[in-house]
Amino acid sequence: MKVPFADLNLQYQNLKPEIDAAIASVIQENAFIGGGSNRFVVDLEKQFAEYIGTTYGIGCANGTDAIELILTSQNYDANAEVLVPAISWYSSAEAVITCGQKVKFVDVNDDFTIDTDKIEASITPNTKAIVVVHLYGNAANMTAIMEIAQRHNLFVVEDCAQSHGATHNGQNVGTFGDAASFSFYPGKNLGAYGDAGMILTNREDVSKYTYRARNHGQEQKHNHFFSGRNSRLDGIQAAIVSAKLPSLNSWNELRLYWAKRYVAELGDIDGLALPRVFEDDSQVFHLFVVRTSKRDELKNYLKEKEVATAIHYPQPLHVLPPFSDENNDTDFPNSLQITKEILSLPIFPEMTEEHFNAVCEAIKGFTF
Repeated sequence: MKVPFADLNLQYQNLKPEIDAAIASVIQENAFIGGGSNRFVVDLEKQFAEYIGTTYGIGCANGTDAIELILTSQNYDANAEVLVPAISWYSSAEAVITCGQKVKFVDVNDDFTIDTDKIEASITPNTKAIVVVHLYGNAANMTAIMEIAQRHNLFVVEDCAQSHGATHNGQNVGTFGDAASFSFYPGKNLGAYGDAGMILTNREDVSKYTYRARNHGQEQKHNHFFSGRNSRLDGIQAAIVSAKLPSLNSWNELRLYWAKRYVAELGDIDGLALPRVFEDDSQVFHLFVVRTSKRDELKNYLKEKEVATAIHYPQPLHVLPPFSDENNDTDFPNSLQITKEILSLPIFPEMTEEHFNAVCEAIKGFTF
C-alpha cells in the first residue's frame, strides 16, 4: 500500500464546507489584504490568542517574519548574541542574522529540544536573547529556561512553528516567554493554504511595535510611525486557519494516538530508537522522528515499499555556510550525531489502520 507522508487533500475534503464558505466570505467582502481593519485577520488574532492563552495576537505573513519582527522590537545592536538550538529549521537562526545580530548555537538533548544544562555555559555579556524551539511538537523545558533567562536578563522567544497546542506542565507553549512565533505553513498541525504566521505575546510594547511593523509602520492607513515591512496576514489565509482551528485539538489527539501506536508496535526492534512519549500527553507530534545508524538504508528501503519519509533535518545548523565560521563543530556532539540518524515517519490525523500497518510491516521487514 502506498503511504503518503501527509494528506492535506483528505484534510480539506473532511472540512470542505467550512473552508469553502470561509474563502467565499472573504471574496464576497473583498477582504483580501491583511491589516488592522481586516475582520478575518482580526478574528483569527483573537481566536488564536485565546486558544493559546495570551493577551495579544498579531498576524503576519509567515513564521520567519514572526521571529524577525519580535527580535526587531528589542532594537539590539550588532554585537548582541542570540542563543538558538543547533537543530531546527533554518529560519530559527536565519531570523537572527536578518535582524543584524549574532547567532550562538546550543546543543540539543535526546528529546530534540535545547539542552538546558548547556545554556548558561553559552551566555556571555553580549547575550541578549534566546530562541527556544519546541521541535517536532515536543515542548522544551520552559521551567528551567525561564529560570535561566531571569537570572541573566534574557529576552525569550518561543518558536512554536511545530507545536500548536503542545504544553509544558499543563501550560500551552507560547505563553512562557516574552513573545512567541507561530507558523501556519500548510503542513503544520494548524496550517493555511499558503504562507501565514502569527506573533503571540502578553507584552504591550512587543504587541504595539509588531502590530505596526508588519504593515509598513502604520497604525492606520497613511499614518506611519516608522519604516516597517510588508508582512501582512491576508484575509483568505486567516479565514482558512479560523475554519480549521476548532479541529486542532482532535487532530493533535489523533497524532498522539498514532505516536503511541508506533511505540507499542515498533518499540522492541533492536537498532531502532523511537521518540519518548511523555507521560503527561503534552506532545502534539508534528513529526514522528525515529533514530537508526542505518537511516539512509532504511529510508531507501521504505521508498521501495512506497512508504514516504523525510529527514528533519539532515545537518545541524552550525555546519551550514552562513554559520560555520562562527561555531566549532566539536561543540555540539549530540546534534551532529542525531542528524546522522533521524528519519521522520508518516504521522497525520487522517492516517488509517491500513496506512499504519503498511508502515509497521515495512519496518519490521528491514534488517537493522
